[in-house]
Amino acid sequence: MTKRQMHLNLFIHSRGHHEASWRHPLASPLPLTDIRYYQDLAQRAEKALFDSIFLADQLALGDDASQAARSWLEPITVLAAIAPVTTRIGLIATCSTTYTEPFNLARQFGALDHISNGRVGWNIVTSWLATAARNYGGSGQVSHSDRYEQGEEFMTVVKGLWDSWAEDAVVDDRAGGLYAKANRIRPINHKGEHYEVAGPLNLPRTPQGRPVLVQAGSSDVGRRFAARHAEAVFTAHMEKTTAQAFYADLKSLVKEEGRDPNQVHILPGFSPMIASTEAEARRMSQEINELSDVEVGRKRLSGRFGGHDFTHLPLDRPLTPADFPDPATVQAARSRTEVILGFVKREQPTLRQLLAYLAGARGHFTFAGTPEQAADLLEDWFTDGAADGFNIMPPILPAQLDVFSAEVVPILQKRGLFRTAYEGKTLREHYGLSWPKSEFPNAAPQAAE
Repeated sequence: MTKRQMHLNLFIHSRGHHEASWRHPLASPLPLTDIRYYQDLAQRAEKALFDSIFLADQLALGDDASQAARSWLEPITVLAAIAPVTTRIGLIATCSTTYTEPFNLARQFGALDHISNGRVGWNIVTSWLATAARNYGGSGQVSHSDRYEQGEEFMTVVKGLWDSWAEDAVVDDRAGGLYAKANRIRPINHKGEHYEVAGPLNLPRTPQGRPVLVQAGSSDVGRRFAARHAEAVFTAHMEKTTAQAFYADLKSLVKEEGRDPNQVHILPGFSPMIASTEAEARRMSQEINELSDVEVGRKRLSGRFGGHDFTHLPLDRPLTPADFPDPATVQAARSRTEVILGFVKREQPTLRQLLAYLAGARGHFTFAGTPEQAADLLEDWFTDGAADGFNIMPPILPAQLDVFSAEVVPILQKRGLFRTAYEGKTLREHYGLSWPKSEFPNAAPQAAE
């Protein structure tokens, strides 16, 4: 029996996941609008045999733009530019069900899957920013439950569109004068509460059948959504025990939905600062923390809680849950508010300490130590029911990606926990996922080129 191996995704964000990374001397000197920056990171991750890279998205400019650098380029466009300069690594981008038409999204991700020869994944989000709503013709946020209700119908439409061509529809018979079999292409004729879409998609079925579906919501409704649709799940945990509880719960929900739990990979975020000694790694973490701006952190915390005002809180008094709104009343990313409140209940940090912790990776697990310690931690979570792999979030790019690739990956490989070569060519093959069944009878799965 083949030994289970972990999956590694590189999450590309700003010049690193620490909010002060853009100021650090080891960070890339390239502008965040230079496509070479993203192409270079993807190539580095591919050389290290990562399963995939991931680009998040935000549909509005934050009010901290004067002191915060993010990934300003639109992610679908970026992946189209990365695809030709890579050959194996998977390419995942965020796109919102709240502010995108299903037909547009199905075309864009379908086209990317063709361009990349089957390496694309879609990170499904139901957008929560009130500022995003104002950019798309609305004056306020769509409620948490309404976003997911709309998202369910969205998924029905896009899956139907991706399935509207059979794998064998395209004949391309020049001599006979037949390009495609009309009886192997059909409309979807969807009429629902939110969408009315005739179809079919004006694009043949993609190399993977459908793009790999990724999701990151960890609220109760988000978990149910993931259990029905996701093939990979990005999640944030500040400690192993909560990661284990999430892992067990989601796998159980997947089974309840009649799906194979082994076909849904759970990838917690991991943001490592790695050095030759633990003391040096901690010194480097302290160094970058000192570059952070407390008021930027306070604004980001406010955004996480749907615009709640934290300006009255002193920086050096221990926090209690009473200092925060009830997560059930927050229409933002509810799962992340629960992670933050869990940390406050356990650790009773001051606001200054909380903001410094969140500066590292916005509520994901942060680490400072040696390569061996990093490998030990990853192995422990992987083998003890907390993860199927990890969403690697280097605090400084490309410096800490290079250290992880050169120092941690070889340890994982020696332990038989990570691949030593790509065996497949598609993202589905990297993740060990089955091809989606065609809605057409007598259609065999399309083989990878």
